[in-house]
Amino acid sequence: MATVSQASTRATSLFLGGGDDAHGAWEAIRTMLRAEFGQRTFDSWLKPIEFVGIESGEATLALPTHFMADWIRNHFMDRLRGLLTAQVPGVRSIKLVVSPAIRERGAALAEVAATPVAPAEVLGLRLEERYTFDSFIVGKSNELAYNAARTVGEGGPIPFNPLFLHGTTGLGKTHLMHAIGWELRQRQPDAKVAYMSAEKFMVEFLAALRAKDTISFKQRLRSVDLLMIDDVQFIAGKDSTQEEFFHTMNEIISAGKRLVITADRSPQNLEGIQDRILSRLAWGLVADINPADYELRLNILLSKIERMPGITVDPQVIEFLARRITSNVRELEGALNRVVAYANLVGKPVDLDFTRQVLADVLRAHEKKVTIDEIQRKVADYYTVKLSDMMSARRAREVARPRQVAMYLAKKLTPRSLPEIGRRFGGRDHTTVMHAVKRIDELRAGDRELDADIGHLSRQLDS
Repeated sequence: MATVSQASTRATSLFLGGGDDAHGAWEAIRTMLRAEFGQRTFDSWLKPIEFVGIESGEATLALPTHFMADWIRNHFMDRLRGLLTAQVPGVRSIKLVVSPAIRERGAALAEVAATPVAPAEVLGLRLEERYTFDSFIVGKSNELAYNAARTVGEGGPIPFNPLFLHGTTGLGKTHLMHAIGWELRQRQPDAKVAYMSAEKFMVEFLAALRAKDTISFKQRLRSVDLLMIDDVQFIAGKDSTQEEFFHTMNEIISAGKRLVITADRSPQNLEGIQDRILSRLAWGLVADINPADYELRLNILLSKIERMPGITVDPQVIEFLARRITSNVRELEGALNRVVAYANLVGKPVDLDFTRQVLADVLRAHEKKVTIDEIQRKVADYYTVKLSDMMSARRAREVARPRQVAMYLAKKLTPRSLPEIGRRFGGRDHTTVMHAVKRIDELRAGDRELDADIGHLSRQLDS
């Protein structure tokens, strides 16, 4: 087994033809990483990385611990690969190795992982390698969305187009989009895939307008086999962008290509989006992703721990996190990452007491986290009205009463002020909220059905 110094001596002769070039390229990459991620993140995770060399198209980077190597692989590998391939022609893969005595420049190396470079035929944003169908945990709340996404990714005939996925943040919409892209690229290596956020679509389109080069923008997107647009709600009210987006959708669908769109709500509840776009979105398959239940949260944690070699987590900690972190999957995984990272840094076991100590601020925030948005959604679903009706000017009884109930619950279950609640209900005055609260209080005294409705909704929101 070669030492760091021996490997460096051998590799630098292969790297751009000389040692000065090798170190110069790596120092340039370090400067870019520091500017992109900030000094604190750079010092904590990226600064300890040492460039060893490149041989047969494989760049080797060394880190002092297995934990840091795993962290870099899971959080920074795509960016490192992008910078290395840009600065060093010929790099096809990256190998992370561990050297416990890296600061002394002499310890033996042990291979941790080898990650191949993703294909170049992905337009827009890069696909995250960790977001595959194999790493997506399926439960009742996301089963329809998962099966629909697999159908799109498998490349065969599909009975629907577009696929529209919707749900609040952190539930797995983006994960499924990346998984579709990887699956299609695996089954059809020549397939052209384009993945981008709606915001990036808008920025690139406006840049093409300014450069008077919209033709190349249109050709680039409309020539793909799979187009995926994330968070379409961000183009609300942007008329020129929506015009181009509509024509792009039409071209993709008419040509039999695949289109996947995501948003934070269903097409019927998207505001500021043209009706013809909403009609197109609802024309395909609309699949919602609901918050994960306890069983799914538990399975997600167990799956994540399995991918952490050498990490032992007390089963009580897994159950505790699954019960307490209920908002979304992203926060759940983030809580586990935080506990494991702290435990490794201070050399303590991942037990329940340590978890409570590390996550004290997170747990306080989750003790009671009822939001006005959540109240509006629950009430709208319960009374079978549109979410947009909560903010509309409609005064029909079938809309006005659920709106008053939602205002009443917002006052009782959140710390928000009357003016703020009024603003969240279509810019209404605080006196309107006061009237709604007083009216529901009066009705509850004599209307058993309404009183039962309020009790049921309150329990749902507080659970």
